[in-house]
Amino acid sequence: MRIAIDGPAGAGKSTVARLVAQRLGYTYIDTGAMYRALTLDALEQGLDLNDEDALVEALQKMNLTIEPGSAGNQVFIHGRDVTKDIRSPQVTEHVSLVSSYPKVRDAVVRIQKEMAQQDNVVMDGRDIGTVVMPDAELKVYLDASVEERARRRGLELERKGFPVQHEELIERIRQRDEFDSTRAASPLRKAEDAVVVDTTSLSVNEVVDLILAYCRGRGAHV
Repeated sequence: MRIAIDGPAGAGKSTVARLVAQRLGYTYIDTGAMYRALTLDALEQGLDLNDEDALVEALQKMNLTIEPGSAGNQVFIHGRDVTKDIRSPQVTEHVSLVSSYPKVRDAVVRIQKEMAQQDNVVMDGRDIGTVVMPDAELKVYLDASVEERARRRGLELERKGFPVQHEELIERIRQRDEFDSTRAASPLRKAEDAVVVDTTSLSVNEVVDLILAYCRGRGAHV
């Protein structure tokens, strides 16, 4: 079974997808990490983030490796562990722009589609059920209120030692929702056959259990 998990920023996609994959013994692929790694690499090189061709060239030269770890995927650029760096506020602020370019998305999606050929995979992102794995056996769209998503993102940043302004986070998430939903290339949207799960009032474990129940309903051995 291939499971596609989509949704807006802060809906819990990565955490839920990783735990679902662990429970099923499937491979977890964090597609957002690919765009974040490119954004980090471009920022460190001082590239113009409005130069689409320069970003594509950087992607082609970037030696990106994603390996499974005990706490989730570990991300390496040229052999350097950037797992924490790609979650910094600076990368989060710019990743929507970097991932909005059609040429960048085409290049990354080609990589993702190759990964999706595995028999048992859980992949999360914003266009997995609509573009990367439109034939996935189970598609899930996670959502939550803007306020709850901002609260979660704030807790995540605090744990990593980054300063947090809650009202600013709410506004940033609203802006990102608008940007991601209206971009020309692979905009954020729910696949027509996706199961919608509102996670606002649910714990992570409750969301995972609910998705596993849907998996059982599609014939997966859980």
